[in-house]
Amino acid sequence: MFTVALIGPDGAGKSTIGQQLEHLLPLPVKYVYMGVNLESSNLVLPTTRILLEIKRARGARPDMAGPPDPERVKPLPKNKLKRAAVELKVGLRMANLMAEEWFRQAVVWRHLRQGNIVLFDRHFFADYYAREIVDDGIPKPIGRRMHSYMLKHYYPKPDLIICLDAPAEVLFARKGEGTPALLERRRQEYLQLRNVVEHFATVDATQSQAEVIRQVKDLICNFYQLKLNHQA
Repeated sequence: MFTVALIGPDGAGKSTIGQQLEHLLPLPVKYVYMGVNLESSNLVLPTTRILLEIKRARGARPDMAGPPDPERVKPLPKNKLKRAAVELKVGLRMANLMAEEWFRQAVVWRHLRQGNIVLFDRHFFADYYAREIVDDGIPKPIGRRMHSYMLKHYYPKPDLIICLDAPAEVLFARKGEGTPALLERRRQEYLQLRNVVEHFATVDATQSQAEVIRQVKDLICNFYQLKLNHQA
């Protein structure tokens, strides 16, 4: 079978639509969350759960950090000891993240061998592409460089990416997270993937949920037929 990733900024409806499609598609489908928010994840490593509990004990946000906001990224310290401490901290976090990513990919391979279509809610490659994989000329800790290299050259990309697209004002009104400016920037980051992957489609997420589900369903079924035609 094949993999499909639903991507889009917060408020686009990825999780709700993905979970419904798992039961509505006339094909064998497995839904897998492929993002960094642990509260939304249906697959988590034990080491990640430990990190989650440590963060909770310290009063920090329970979810793991995703791609850093470029406006909040601090340059690497010039002091060698402080720089080494930052490198170590980032390296450990990235090592756990990469282990988490490959753990989920192993589960994906199992689903594919069993003859299922795997429907991703988000995807690590899409989430990290603009802020980690694209070279912006800003020096990054070695852990982040290793992570971006792995995603770019070794981590399997979705066979089909479907972007649930809506104006930032609509997305902000739905969830009230971030700012319209940040949501618009994230939206454009996702849309630029149309120039990176072979199979990319957009669906207008301002439509009714039923219509969005119908269009995403049609895209997946058409892609399934395309794959069958190529195999014939």
